Amino acid sequence: MTAPALQLRGISKRFGALLANDGISLTLEQGQVLALLGENGAGKSTLVSILFGHYLADAGEITVFGRPLPPGQPKMALAAGIGMVHQHFTLAERLTVLDNVMLGLEPLWQPFARRAAQRQRLLDTAMRFGLQVDPDALIADLSVGERQRVEILKALVRGARILILDEPTAVLTPQESQSLFASLKALVAEGMAVIFISHKLDEVLAVSDRIAVLRGGKLIAELDAAGASKADLAEAMVGRAVPSPKRAATQPGDIVCCLRGATLAAKPGLRGVDLELRAGEVLAVAGVAGNGQHALADLLHGLLGLEGGELRVLGEDLAPRPGAWLAAGVARIPEDRHAVGVVGDLLLWENTLLEQYRAPTFSRWGLLKRKRARAHAQDIVQRFDVRGLEDRGLDTLTRSLSGGNMQKLILGRALTGDPKAGSLPRLIVANQPTWGLDVGAVAYVHQQLLDACAAGAAVLLISEDLDEIFAIADRIAVMHEGRLGAAKPRADWTLGSIGLEMTGSQVGEAGHAA
Repeated sequence: MTAPALQLRGISKRFGALLANDGISLTLEQGQVLALLGENGAGKSTLVSILFGHYLADAGEITVFGRPLPPGQPKMALAAGIGMVHQHFTLAERLTVLDNVMLGLEPLWQPFARRAAQRQRLLDTAMRFGLQVDPDALIADLSVGERQRVEILKALVRGARILILDEPTAVLTPQESQSLFASLKALVAEGMAVIFISHKLDEVLAVSDRIAVLRGGKLIAELDAAGASKADLAEAMVGRAVPSPKRAATQPGDIVCCLRGATLAAKPGLRGVDLELRAGEVLAVAGVAGNGQHALADLLHGLLGLEGGELRVLGEDLAPRPGAWLAAGVARIPEDRHAVGVVGDLLLWENTLLEQYRAPTFSRWGLLKRKRARAHAQDIVQRFDVRGLEDRGLDTLTRSLSGGNMQKLILGRALTGDPKAGSLPRLIVANQPTWGLDVGAVAYVHQQLLDACAAGAAVLLISEDLDEIFAIADRIAVMHEGRLGAAKPRADWTLGSIGLEMTGSQVGEAGHAA
């Protein structure tokens, strides 16, 4: 009998008091796709890090094609045929495709590089698996989908027979995702074994043969994809039924935010962007990463000032100072929760005050009112269901929170504001608010945004996740190369049409969102 591609037996790993993996056993056959699901903090990353040799398991063993895998040695994992494509690509942008693939392939003592042989090897691999690329193209000139092909080819040229894909479609257009799935089908037909890590349940059901669900460090469920449903998977991941977001019927109100010919020279910047956002609506901006969304978010967070055009919020010209925007009733949910959203080394209760610590509610003559501040933090923890505080409560270091709980903390801080002032946000600028979150946390964040919208707030959602956009947006506009296309009602879009605009196929020179 043919040996399984991969067997994990009783894998356990502890970090202090946290049992990240608890006796996990899994089998992956050759020519099979195994989807690995779980909430943030469920143990997926730890398990994959053990498999790839980055972590050393406290207990258990791993065999690859019937042979024991030496623990804690990435070099041995590569030699055994294990390849990994990370969500954030590890490519040198100023080098060519061939240069990137060759990095690390040849010994340093070799007097010259065998470029011709490596080029042919790359072309043969690309042709075999339907992953065509130009070996001489600079990585910087490639689309996101083409860069992902290069990452996969790097693994294949190195002899990978087990491929780990971590959130492989997170930044792809629908068309690029379909191309990836076609390539996966070709890989599996050749006997490749694939571990597919994703939060997108539709994709998991479409591409996988079997599904393994982790929760709290344990293997909770293992089932065939053919007999599974999204509801079953979501409930297995979070331990309860996950309700779909519900929205009260509202009519768009007054204009809250207005851009006319907005221009920023940052790269990528903004090129003549027009936008009108009204109270009581969710306007979503879709697009492939790096097309100006970051500049738009920084502009509407008060971090950048316009170099051309007009910007009015609530009828005012706001200075490019975050404090002025906060005072005007703008709630900010930044893209990078770790680097921008919180200060990881501050305590949880201290992070709840980062945007309000000077308010009279919390300070007097420069001295912090600690009792009131902690009561405010406790209110956010309870209302927004922030978990992971069992040991130290409000004195928990914020960096120790899972991604989902950190996002709940940021959301609670943004939507609560100064409780004594009693004012709710008038404008919410949410940049990738559910990036990397599990299905339960995503549903919670969406419901909070919809509730704020029903209370009269205007929500600008900047997202690369089309499932998220179609779930809660009233109108959708696409950003490409710094230009914003026309905003149209959600019902007027399809995945195909929005994917074409994301690649620039249908964006006009004078596109606007109004």
